[in-house]
Amino acid sequence: MKIEFNSEKEFDIIAIGRACIDLNAVEYNRPMEETMTFKKYVGGSPANIAIGTSKLGLKAGFIGKLADDQHGRFIKQYMAGVGVDTSNMVTDQEGHKTGLAFTEIKSPEECSILMYRDEVADLYLDPSEVSEDYIKRSKILLVSGTALAKSPSREAILKAVQLAKKNDVKVIFELDYRGYTWASKEETSVYYTLVAQQADVVVGTRDEFDVMENIEAGSNEATISALFNHSPELVVIKHGVEGSYAYIKSGETFRGHAYLTKVLKTFGAGDSYASAFLYALITGKDIETALKYGSASAAIVVSKHSSSEAMPTVEEIEQLIADRSKEAVTNQ
Repeated sequence: MKIEFNSEKEFDIIAIGRACIDLNAVEYNRPMEETMTFKKYVGGSPANIAIGTSKLGLKAGFIGKLADDQHGRFIKQYMAGVGVDTSNMVTDQEGHKTGLAFTEIKSPEECSILMYRDEVADLYLDPSEVSEDYIKRSKILLVSGTALAKSPSREAILKAVQLAKKNDVKVIFELDYRGYTWASKEETSVYYTLVAQQADVVVGTRDEFDVMENIEAGSNEATISALFNHSPELVVIKHGVEGSYAYIKSGETFRGHAYLTKVLKTFGAGDSYASAFLYALITGKDIETALKYGSASAAIVVSKHSSSEAMPTVEEIEQLIADRSKEAVTNQ
């Protein structure tokens, strides 16, 4: 089973939403209170996915709002440097700042993120700054959930989704839930459901789908039966080390196994998973293979220090898959 995309489009993927700064602890295995040095990277789920897909050789673009400061310029220069089209990245003129994420690497199991997201530029992307001419040039529009948390970014995203659907552009919704950005669980559920029902592909963790459904512990079966009454043709639900499941509207289910690796940190896995999964789909691979690409990419990124900079090449992903296949045969 493969997903069909409009092959005549110029861009493979255009992502919309937040691009910010990650400051990752250089000193491992200690709490942030005792961490003295941090290394700067580009961060933010849709920015990471645009970077990841570009590094894999796809033609990627980005729609977002950047602060008119050194951090904003760093983000734009870095993304352009790895091949992402930045022509639709808007510079904020109202003094809003770049979002910052400080990460703590206490142990491979214990990692936390301290976010500074008040009055950040990316949430001030205005609907008037979303171009139909740009969106219609892409096979895919990738939307991430955090951009729905506040207006005017929320309306900009809803406009982008409408334009994508009008112009035969597949909408991929990456749930990307960040609780501290939202006013309430009820509000999150309303807007997540609204966009998920219009998307062609929905990707998230089981916990994120629970937030969307505003329930404590949902089931994959209930999730897909609700979503398949609407636009989605593919739903991917991730269960951490237990792997992931892909469900398609025609009734088939595919299981993706997690590749165990030497974990340095727990963050960055979701964005690298999405990048490689989408790369595989766009290049005509079947869903089962796409799940392997996603799992392998996530395994590579959690073993390295950054999220954006650690995004792997196609060769690295395929090497890991081949190595693990050999190991599986040897151990039989």
